[in-house]
Amino acid sequence: MATVDNIRNGLIDKILSIRNKDFLVALDKLITSSSSESDIINLTKEQKIMLEMSEHDIKNGKLISQEAMDKRNLEWLNAM
Repeated sequence: MATVDNIRNGLIDKILSIRNKDFLVALDKLITSSSSESDIINLTKEQKIMLEMSEHDIKNGKLISQEAMDKRNLEWLNAM
């Protein structure tokens, strides 16, 4: 897995090789408009309830591994 620094440096190298002005302008808009870590996300009442239910499940040990969940999903899909 590439580190954040490797990814960033790879992107910088690729950006430096781009000569298409329109592409660079579009890329700049994409980067500028992307959410920053400081953006506040307002959750709906339903989302808050779901998070509270998840916390309750975690506290009560009602967990399932990713492997088991993948197996359940495949079984569900095959039943359709």
